Amino acid sequence: MSNLTQTYVAVVDDDESICRSFGRLLRASGLQPVTYDSAESFLADTKHPQFGCLVLDIQLGEISGIELAQRLSDAGGHTPIIFITAHDDPKARSAADALGCSAYFRKTDSGKEVLETIRKVMGEAYGV
Repeated sequence: MSNLTQTYVAVVDDDESICRSFGRLLRASGLQPVTYDSAESFLADTKHPQFGCLVLDIQLGEISGIELAQRLSDAGGHTPIIFITAHDDPKARSAADALGCSAYFRKTDSGKEVLETIRKVMGEAYGV
């Protein structure tokens, strides 16, 4: 059994159905999802586990996924980040790339593809 089964993945998205879908997909794959409906709720959760990967929606409420990633980077965070969006925008993609994101998906992309990428980036980052 892989160490990935003990790894937590944060999903930050203001669309409840996306959080629910990702949660089911990750649990079915042996991963431990923790979902947040906003960047603010993620930042307020001071007792969250160590995450192996963050899945961030680009367009959130007051703090965007890009801004959240920037704040985490500024604080010295090195957790791999995968961005997802319903509105693929060249400026957002460019900003995500500039932050060193591990991947960038549209919400219409295959969940299987996103899951494979989550496993890949966690394996690369943590030698799993």
